[in-house]
Amino acid sequence: MELKVFKTYWGWKSDYSAIVDDLLAFGFNGLEAPAPRDLNERALLAERLREEGLDYISEISTTGYAIPDRKATPQQHLDELEAKIIHAKPLSPLFHNVMGGCDAWPVETQIDFFARALEIADRHEVICSFETHRGRSFYNPWITLDMVRRFPALRLTFDISHWTVVLERAIDTEWDIIEELVPHVQHVQGRFGYDQGAQVPHPADPAYAYFVEVHRRCWEAVWQHQKLQGLDVSTFTPECGPDGYTMRMPFTSEPIDDFAALNRWIAHEERLRFQKLIAE
Repeated sequence: MELKVFKTYWGWKSDYSAIVDDLLAFGFNGLEAPAPRDLNERALLAERLREEGLDYISEISTTGYAIPDRKATPQQHLDELEAKIIHAKPLSPLFHNVMGGCDAWPVETQIDFFARALEIADRHEVICSFETHRGRSFYNPWITLDMVRRFPALRLTFDISHWTVVLERAIDTEWDIIEELVPHVQHVQGRFGYDQGAQVPHPADPAYAYFVEVHRRCWEAVWQHQKLQGLDVSTFTPECGPDGYTMRMPFTSEPIDDFAALNRWIAHEERLRFQKLIAE
């Protein structure tokens, strides 16, 4: 089984062509990004990815980027989901990573939303992988488990860092839930959270070693399951970023580290760990 590592568009300041150059330079296998809004830019990106033999994961956020519009209705979320699936089609995504729904919805609304979201995915013959993200429907492991039990076809993007913040503890306290969710994981986003934040200053810092270890245990559980299922490819996106995730110095607001360099470090380290795990 091969681990394909994707570069995130999050935090990138240049155009899509430049990010393709960057991911090629650092050995990434593809790009995880929203489809460009401009149709010409979308067509150029599709052509460039095909020319370079790179894969693409479509990133979809409904009614807002990371955090949803609190006043948006479920129907508005669903309309935007379908529109963005259609918009990304020329890029031939492997699947759509979806930050969808809202944490404040009651259970009945969540059930209706995911039933209809799965219908949309089926109608367009695509995979929608719903991300475990703060502010969204899957903001904690318990609601995620409830929805997966009700809808066994649901696919998940595991970003354990968000749950670590929500729980204010390492997720190994809920290992039985992790084990039940692992068979539903489509994709892993590789950022290390800790009890008070979604991004440790640096994963090699011994002060955060236990949180790093727990994240890796979760990822390895996914990889082991995928290997047993006979999958040829597993997908992984290192996802350190800006926007309050990277710590900054007081008064100057200078970042204490380069999040792009952290993503390259994670890509290198997790490739080695994946290869060792699969070999064993």
